[in-house]
Amino acid sequence: MAEPVRVRRLSDQEGQRLQRMVRRGTGSTVRLRRAMVVLASAGGNSVPVIARLVQADEDSVRQVIHRFNEMGMPSLDPQWAGGRPRQISDDDEQFIVATANTRPATLDRPFTRWSIRKLVDYLAVNPDRGVVISRERLRQLLRKHEITFQRTKTWKESTDPDREAKLTRIEHVMQHFPQRVFAFDEFGPLTIRPQAGSGWRPKGKPRRLPANYHKLHGVRQFHGCYSVGDDTMFGVVRQQKSAKNTLAALKSIRAARPDGAPIYVILDNLSAHKGATIRGWAARNKVELCFTPTYASWANPIEAHFGPLRTFVIAGSDHQNHTTLTRHLHQYLRWRNTNARHPDVLAAQRRERARVRSERQRRWGQAPARAA
Repeated sequence: MAEPVRVRRLSDQEGQRLQRMVRRGTGSTVRLRRAMVVLASAGGNSVPVIARLVQADEDSVRQVIHRFNEMGMPSLDPQWAGGRPRQISDDDEQFIVATANTRPATLDRPFTRWSIRKLVDYLAVNPDRGVVISRERLRQLLRKHEITFQRTKTWKESTDPDREAKLTRIEHVMQHFPQRVFAFDEFGPLTIRPQAGSGWRPKGKPRRLPANYHKLHGVRQFHGCYSVGDDTMFGVVRQQKSAKNTLAALKSIRAARPDGAPIYVILDNLSAHKGATIRGWAARNKVELCFTPTYASWANPIEAHFGPLRTFVIAGSDHQNHTTLTRHLHQYLRWRNTNARHPDVLAAQRRERARVRSERQRRWGQAPARAA
């Protein structure tokens, strides 16, 4: 006598997945019914019982069980059939994708990018592998393979052979000597013209800025310095970037720590930052210049602090001249440094919040919470 048809022993993952599918009852109806058949068979139910459970023929139930024993979980997915046979094979599909990802100039076509029509025409007359495809079907294939029409972008990677050593040095001084680390960089160019921005206004009534066709005031550069340990920022506006202005900024940074102990200044590889005069002065005055790697100015801590400067001082402004712009820059820096959230202040605020929580819980008869 033949043994009754039964599903093989399920793994823990298969059993848990089948159970979730049956309990939730969502998704494809075909997948749900097949999952019920397999789960019921794994629970010891006979084929006639399962057939009555899912309202199906017993032969269909046996077929589902046999397919699961052969294929596993993929056997639950419906394989829709019908319609005319495919005219584009899998190899043709891969060829289409590879061609779409190839620059037309590489294939001796006199343009820099494909359009749908040009790609269809090229595939049809390709001497090596001609593929006849409609424009709509081509769009569907490109979307299936997540090939979209995108703007060209540039990118840079650091070619500095000492990249890791420079980044390691910057991380070391910031971690071990934060009170003696300064970050220096220029912010600009600063121009006198109406600057687009955003702000709170009544709906449908945005703030209007005048047009500007004549830029008669030239440009300026903000030479900024950020003290890592104090979380303060200061700077001065100059007409241009130069070694002379960089040296003046470094002298002001050195004056901020007049005790004579070494200080560390993080700055990028601009030629105006590392001339012989600057290096000689730094060596004599115990100033270590920690240069960021080439094309990696993001490693300079001051870069993140230039963002709010542009957002709250430059964007949405219409300054009359550079004197007015400089005054607003310094006003913002004074406000920023006054309202900086120093570590000691943050620690005091956390202690005060913990004290208030403990007092509130004591008043309500609860056990005091442990302070953070």
